[in-house]
Amino acid sequence: MKREHFVRLVEEVLDSLPMEFRERIHNLAVIVEDRPRMRKKARGLGGKIHPHKPRSLLMGVFQGMPATQKSVFDLCPGPNRIVLYQKSIEVVCRNDAEIRHEVRQTVLHELGHYFGMDESQLKDV
Repeated sequence: MKREHFVRLVEEVLDSLPMEFRERIHNLAVIVEDRPRMRKKARGLGGKIHPHKPRSLLMGVFQGMPATQKSVFDLCPGPNRIVLYQKSIEVVCRNDAEIRHEVRQTVLHELGHYFGMDESQLKDV
């Protein structure tokens, strides 16, 4: 899938979020990369790993400080980030519909980390 089409899918997912969540998202960049660069560091930040593939296949990761841990006194070093790994997502999907579903699941998972949820809490979501 071309990067432009993948990015449009990500934008559609973000636009489809309920307004009550979108209004609470501040200083967050959502970006797309081909593959993770440093897996150990990324996994330590709570990335979404696909359950039906090897544990090393990372779909996305949240990088930053969860909104629940921020203070008005914190200096802002830049935006928090959700990074989606396009090639990882494509390898577990057979068609555009599955890619769309996986993008949505990954974005929601990483937004959970942005809102302060840990992996055990996200398993129930």
